[in-house]
Amino acid sequence: MLHRDRIGTHLKKLLFFFVASVALSGSATADLSGRIEKIVGKARPGDYAIHIVEPNSRAILYSHNATKAMTPASNMKLISTAAALRYLGPLFEYKTRIGLCDSTLVVIGSGDPLLGDCVTDARYGREDGWIFEQIAQSLQAMGVESIADIIVDTTVFDDQRVHPNWLESDLNRWYACEVCGVNYRGNCIQVTTSNQAGRVAVYVEPATSFVEITNEIQAVSDGPSAVGAYRTRQPNRIVLRGRCRDREGPFDVAIEQPGGFFGFLLAEHLVLTGIPVSGRLVEKAFDSDCRFVPVAEYATPLIDCLHRANKDSLGLASEALLKTIAAHKSPDNKNGSWERGRELIGEYLAGLGIPEDQFHIDDGSGLSRDNRLSAQAIVTVLLDVYAGGNWELYRTSLAVGGEDGTIGRYFKDSAYRADVLGKTGYISGVRSFSGVCLTGRGPYLFSILSNRNSLSRDAINAIAQAVIDEYRKKD
Repeated sequence: MLHRDRIGTHLKKLLFFFVASVALSGSATADLSGRIEKIVGKARPGDYAIHIVEPNSRAILYSHNATKAMTPASNMKLISTAAALRYLGPLFEYKTRIGLCDSTLVVIGSGDPLLGDCVTDARYGREDGWIFEQIAQSLQAMGVESIADIIVDTTVFDDQRVHPNWLESDLNRWYACEVCGVNYRGNCIQVTTSNQAGRVAVYVEPATSFVEITNEIQAVSDGPSAVGAYRTRQPNRIVLRGRCRDREGPFDVAIEQPGGFFGFLLAEHLVLTGIPVSGRLVEKAFDSDCRFVPVAEYATPLIDCLHRANKDSLGLASEALLKTIAAHKSPDNKNGSWERGRELIGEYLAGLGIPEDQFHIDDGSGLSRDNRLSAQAIVTVLLDVYAGGNWELYRTSLAVGGEDGTIGRYFKDSAYRADVLGKTGYISGVRSFSGVCLTGRGPYLFSILSNRNSLSRDAINAIAQAVIDEYRKKD
């Protein structure tokens, strides 16, 4: 048994340690607050929000306007990906199934946003078009000499492929592409133009007659040079306009009807490899009464989707995740919709104790201006992932300062490189940045939201740098 005087001495030591720790923390917090106040300068206080938390103690290091719901831009992707982890689990995989029903080739989609994704394929060392090559080889190995119809089943998602609150002028851009039960190559073609002795040549990847290009580009020898792609009233009829001095592109152009895009490319490739397709290309639900003979299956792990959504800000990945959550909560695992996905993500946030006036979910990517999130809500979601068993997996999906993703060109200085991880966001008038700062005293979670051009990107980055500076200095 310990003597009372020894207990008293022990308690005094603990009390001294506690007081010293509080004083140290208070000093660091005061210094950080002073630095942040200098950084934000004359910014309108109602138009930005900051929330910084130490995740183990949940101590708030700095908070301004943190409960105000603001337009988050692509920081919405942090919410979609965290909700996907919660609802789908870290081991979830998208699985696209290819099979035969008599002489009909059937494609059953799972909503996979990364099927044929160029970045993902390059990471795995896969050649462009590898999927079609494998399908053709499998059919040949099975002794299939011809195909009648091709059915593309996209019913895992509903038929609303374009979000109603996205700007029409954005719909031909990669970040506003259609969201379908079968997606391929980011639902985009890649266009390059080249001035060849006064004539502008146009190159499209993948080469296909699914999209019809009208070339109205003017060849020039000097002056401005820029080319744009414009939709017409007919689906997948695109007009190229502008001036080309030397070379423009490659740049991505979003296509329409992604399920048909995949099926058409598949048919073209089969014909080229000697397997004729004599029937129709039909987008409809697969008749389960027909005996399905497997030909190929393509799986994409959830972590790859988190990487492309958070690290590279791929909108298709986050929108597909939202609709996938909805599909997997339906009785037949079909008809995933924005409406149901929004409800489920809202339930996830409410379950974390986030008040309803601190969020409004409209889409999964943040492209819609009707989204609202508070800085406190974003940090609460990060805290939930941090406290769960998936933090390391989730953390690897964030862009790494000075190294990769959307912040690869920032934080190059060795004092910050690889110590700031996060998700940026930008739409006109809106900038955001949320994530984690890694310091000698541990991680610090943060969210910075700026509306109405209140804070510059440099100011936002400087706040993250201030966290590292202050808590490096105090360790």
